[in-house]
Amino acid sequence: MPTRCAWVPAGDPLYLAYHDEEWGVPSRDERHLYEMLVLEGAQAGLSWSTILRKREGYRRAFAGFDAERVARFGVADVERLMADAGIVRNRLKIESAIANARAVLAAREQDGGLAGYLWSFVGGEPLRNAWTTTAEIPAETAESKAMSRDLKRRGFRFVGPTVCYAFMQATGLVNDHTVDCDRYRAVQRAAAT
Repeated sequence: MPTRCAWVPAGDPLYLAYHDEEWGVPSRDERHLYEMLVLEGAQAGLSWSTILRKREGYRRAFAGFDAERVARFGVADVERLMADAGIVRNRLKIESAIANARAVLAAREQDGGLAGYLWSFVGGEPLRNAWTTTAEIPAETAESKAMSRDLKRRGFRFVGPTVCYAFMQATGLVNDHTVDCDRYRAVQRAAAT
């Protein structure tokens, strides 16, 4: 039986797979980074379990997180999405996903890509923490605050410092697996390649 971070609910196969295969693995894939920005923003005020269960619905609703396609969504698309039970039907969150797609395209033009821009907040390499308990893990950091400020300045929405830190954890900009978790060292190895 693998040892996992204490926050992972036992007996939830979707959550276990997310923790064991994705969370904390460094990602430089633009589509995945955009997806995680949308999902972390959608999670605000909700459980991550709710978002995981709706993830496929999000992928369908938001064109597989193709930022170019989503950036062209208009009023009719917002109304269509408001009726889609496969996602969180919150108008502000839906509109933020579209605004964020447009901001992703702007980041490509201004910075050569979303990945390089986002990774610049951690100096291009994952931050490595060594937490022994989940109680030690902060909700936000100086890096997530800086990221939040700059994302907002660029027109991104639902990107407060806590959302940004959750995004950083999810996409491997920071390794916040606790040191007793089997994934801690695996993620460190993935960061080195």
